[in-house]
Formats: sequence, structure tokens, C-alpha cells
Amino acid sequence: MQIRNYCETDVPTMVRIWNEVIEEGVAFPQLDFLDEESGKAFFATQTYCAVADDNGTVVGLYILHPNNIGRCGHIANASYAIDSVCRGKHIGEQLVSDCLNQAKEHGFKLMQFNAVVENNVHARHLYERLGFVMLGTIPNGFLMRDGTYQNICLYYYVL
Repeated sequence: MQIRNYCETDVPTMVRIWNEVIEEGVAFPQLDFLDEESGKAFFATQTYCAVADDNGTVVGLYILHPNNIGRCGHIANASYAIDSVCRGKHIGEQLVSDCLNQAKEHGFKLMQFNAVVENNVHARHLYERLGFVMLGTIPNGFLMRDGTYQNICLYYYVL
């Protein structure tokens, strides 16, 4: 498995994986799907974007960008997406670890996650194992696909 900077030929697979997470409706806040054109623009606007490449097949990705602007612009934010057929293979751990290194290399001082869905226990355990600190929860902060609400957890990591 290689974590590498994405290239334009990766975009169709990245869009498919990203949209799969949106469709599941249990992790990403986005409601709108990407198409190849909007995906190309979306990924190009990130501070850094990487893919998990398994012998030439993209099986996951992350986006890295500022969490805020100006005086809070030193805080990074990121999102991770793994192809559903490849989950459970520790690809997320490799993506998060690489992302933390890239965030530091790009001058960020902290990583902050604003909305980790409370029942996303695999992601939460990974973040906590890697040293993220949970700040607290926001009650009913995430609208699930089924119309119910889940709490969201805020995390940070000092780079």
C-alpha cells in the first residue's frame, strides 16, 4: 500500500469512493454528490489530497485543508474515505498518519475534527489510538440518512 499525492487520472475513482460515503449518510456532512468535473475542482482546491494506492488501484483518499481562516488558519481539518470493499484493512490508519505528516509539512500546528459522528466507533478508536483528544460532544449535531440525529464529537491533535 502506498499513500501518495493524487493525480488527475485518480479523480473518477476518488469521486466514486467519496460519493459512496455521502450515499451511506453516516459520516460526511455533505448532501450533494460530486461528478467528475466538480470532483476535479473540489480535490484541486484542497491544501493536499492523497490516495491509498494498492498496486495501482485507488482504495481510499483524504483531503487536507485549513479548518478556518486568518488567525485560526494554522488549524487543519481533514476528511477520509475508504472504498467499502476495502474497509477493515487498516487503510484508514495509513491515511490518517500520512495526513498528520502532511499537515505538519504544510505548516499547520493542530488538526481539528469538527464532526466525528459518535457512533462511528471505528474512526473514533483510530483517532484516540493515534493520540487525538476528544473535546466533547454536540448533541444531535449530525443528521443521519435515516432521518435520525446522532451526537458529534470534536477532536484535536497537536502536530
